[in-house]
Amino acid sequence: MSHTILLLQSTTKLDSRTYSDYESVDECLDAICKVFEEHLKKRNPTSPSITYDISELFEFINEIADLSCLVFQKPTGQYKPHNKEWIKQEIFQLLRKQAAGGR
Repeated sequence: MSHTILLLQSTTKLDSRTYSDYESVDECLDAICKVFEEHLKKRNPTSPSITYDISELFEFINEIADLSCLVFQKPTGQYKPHNKEWIKQEIFQLLRKQAAGGR
């Protein structure tokens, strides 16, 4: 469980910058997936359910103007920054773990 800060800038406008913090990396990654799911719900308001594959999620992540995670490193007492590619790798691992029935 490493405290994680999500930095998200949804558009090129500076006022679209937001941050949120989570108790773990997995919790942060789940939040990124939820942002995407909310985006899909807005695009498909009459659809009773939303389905997507990982390539659509990754395309969404690529389209976000800026997205990064700062993960707390206990040994050093500092936050380590991670970029979109790291986030996508971690989401892939998380979804694979969830699909296998683990949490």
